[in-house]
Amino acid sequence: MITDFSQRLIVQEVSPRDGLQIEPTWVETQDKIALIDQLSLAGFSRIEAGSFVSPNAVPALRDGEQVFKGILRRPGVTYVALIPNLKGAQRALAAGADELNLVMSASQTHNLANMRMNCEASLAAFAETVAFASGSGTGLNGSIATAFGCPFEGRTDEDRVLRIVDAYQELGIRGITLADTTGMANPRQVDGLVRRVLQRVPAADLTLHFHNTRGLGLCNVLAAYEAGARRFDAALGGLGGCPFAPGASGNICTEDLVNLCDEVGIATGIDLPLLLKLSRGLPALLGHDIPGQLAKAGRNCDLHPVPS
Repeated sequence: MITDFSQRLIVQEVSPRDGLQIEPTWVETQDKIALIDQLSLAGFSRIEAGSFVSPNAVPALRDGEQVFKGILRRPGVTYVALIPNLKGAQRALAAGADELNLVMSASQTHNLANMRMNCEASLAAFAETVAFASGSGTGLNGSIATAFGCPFEGRTDEDRVLRIVDAYQELGIRGITLADTTGMANPRQVDGLVRRVLQRVPAADLTLHFHNTRGLGLCNVLAAYEAGARRFDAALGGLGGCPFAPGASGNICTEDLVNLCDEVGIATGIDLPLLLKLSRGLPALLGHDIPGQLAKAGRNCDLHPVPS
C-alpha cells in the first residue's frame, strides 16, 4: 500500500506518436502540430512528438520532419522522437528532436516482427546511432518493448530484461523505458522488476510504459510508483497500440492517470481541465470514440443538478 505521496509523478505524453501510429484515418500535419502545441501548454515536461520510422511501416507518422519543425516549442519541454535506426536518428536530429528514443524488444520473436532483425542486430545498430548522436547534446533513451510479456512467447524473464538494461548502459544510453507493449503485466510482477531495475537505473532516468489491454494499466502505475518509479508514459484519450502486436490496445489514458493522481494527492503539475477539453475533441479529429473514462464520466468534483 502506498503511504508516501510526496514525490511528483512525471507524465510523458505519447499520444502524438504512440497514440496516432495505429490510427487508420490520416491526421493532417497541421492538426498534429496543433495538438502538440496545446499539450505543450498543459504542464508536461516531456512529449513524444513523433517518430522517424519508414513511411511504409508506419504511414500515419510519415510527416515527422514537418511536425517537429512546425511545433511551437515551449521552454522546459523535452520533445522526444522515436527512432528505429541510424537513418531515423539522422532525420530526427535534422528536425530538431531533443531526445532520441531507441526501441528493442526483450522478445526475439517480437523484435523480428517489429524491427525485422534479431535483438543482437538491434544492439549493434544502436551502437552506430549512439556514436552518431555523441556530442550533439541530444538525449538518448532506450526502450525495452515486451519487458513484461510477449504475445508470441509469453512472460518475459526478468534477468533477460536486466541484461538489456546493462547492454543499453554499456552503449552510453542513459534513459531506460520498460514497456508493457500488449498489457500483459500485473502489479506484483511490476513491483519485482521495477525494484531490480532501480538498483541499476536512477528513478529520474527510468520510464514505465503501460498499456491497458487487460484493464490493469493504472494498477500497474501505482505498483511501479510504490516500488520507486516516478516517470510514466500515457496517451491522451487512451489512444495507441503496437501495429506489430496482436491484440494490442491503447496506452494508459493521460487524463485518467492525472485524475487518479489528483484524487490520491500525487502531484503531476498537469492541467486536467485542459486535458479533458483536448480529449473530448479527439472523436471529431479521429472519427471514432476513445477508450478514456474520465472524459465521459467527468471528475468527481463535476457535480450535477438535483433531478426535479
